[in-house]
Amino acid sequence: MSDGPTQVANLIARYAELIDSGDFDGVAELLGDAGVGAGDGSTLLTGRKALAGLFTTTTRLYPDGTPGTKHVTTNLLLEVDEEAGSATARSYWTVLQAVPGLPLQPILAGRYHDRFECREEVWRFTERRYLVDLVGDVSHHMLSNLPT
Repeated sequence: MSDGPTQVANLIARYAELIDSGDFDGVAELLGDAGVGAGDGSTLLTGRKALAGLFTTTTRLYPDGTPGTKHVTTNLLLEVDEEAGSATARSYWTVLQAVPGLPLQPILAGRYHDRFECREEVWRFTERRYLVDLVGDVSHHMLSNLPT
């Protein structure tokens, strides 16, 4: 298998890049058939159409096609078992936003708990749980209630 730690770290970074560009179909493709949900153990949402719909119905996009955000992922704790083709990661995330009427500021912060597998030499998400720890002014970001 190729360099698992690098591939997994790149998946985590690619998610931030796609979400900040407003490419919700790309996010859904990246997550593939992974289960995505809150860290409270609630039911996981699966399927590309459902995942794209989640972001489309909850995230405000601006005329440039983006949500005006930067997702910053830090404190990555990564455990990769190349032989078994599995990995887990925990990380912190902070969402910064600057849009008309809202100066640059952090609006959300929390943690990701992720699982991955390697199939045919390619690493993929199998699960992404998010835990929201801090909530600021999300009125310029969210179209509906913040999922927790």
